[in-house]
Amino acid sequence: MEFNWSILFILLAIFCARIVDVSIGTLRIIFLTRGLKYSAALLGFAESLIWIIAISQVMTNVNNWAAYLAFAAGFASGNVVGIWIEEKIALGTLIVRIITQRQADQLVAAMRTAGFVVTCVDAEGGEGPVMVIFSIVRRKRLGEVIALIRLHNPNAFYTVEDVRYASSPFSSLATSKRAVASRRPFKLRK
Repeated sequence: MEFNWSILFILLAIFCARIVDVSIGTLRIIFLTRGLKYSAALLGFAESLIWIIAISQVMTNVNNWAAYLAFAAGFASGNVVGIWIEEKIALGTLIVRIITQRQADQLVAAMRTAGFVVTCVDAEGGEGPVMVIFSIVRRKRLGEVIALIRLHNPNAFYTVEDVRYASSPFSSLATSKRAVASRRPFKLRK
C-alpha cells in the first residue's frame, strides 16, 4: 500500500487554513472591541474567505475522518496563535488603578520618572486610609508599570482595564517615549 502524499497535503492545508482563519477571527473581535470597525471588516472578509476554502476541502474529503481532526485541531491552534499575535502587537490603551495602604511617594515618583502621568487620590478603604493611583498607559508599556509597582510597593492592589475612548483633556495622559523626552503630552488616536 502506497502512502498518499496528496491527502497529507490536503490535511495540512486544512489545518493551516483553520489556524489562519481563527487567528484572524480572534484579532477581528479584538479590533471590534477597540472600535476599529474598518480594520475588523477587512479581517472579517479574509476570515470568511479562508474558512470557506477550509470547509470546502473537508466536504470534498467527507469520508476521511482525518480531515475532521485537521479542521478541529486547526481551530484549537488558531485560538492560541491569535491570542499570541494580539499580545505581541499590544494594541490599545489601558487604565491602571493602584490601591495602596502605605505611602506611595516612591512609586509615584518612579512612574513619573519613567514617563507615566499619574493621578493620586486619598481615599478611605475597608481598613482605613488608602491612596488610589491612576495612570493611562499604552499596552506595550504595561510590563514597565507592573515592574515599578512590584519594586516600590509589592503589596499594592492593582487592576488593569481597557480604555476604548478618552476625551481630549485626558487623552494626553498616555505618553510616548518621544513625548517623555520633550515633556509634551501625546494625544490618543481614535
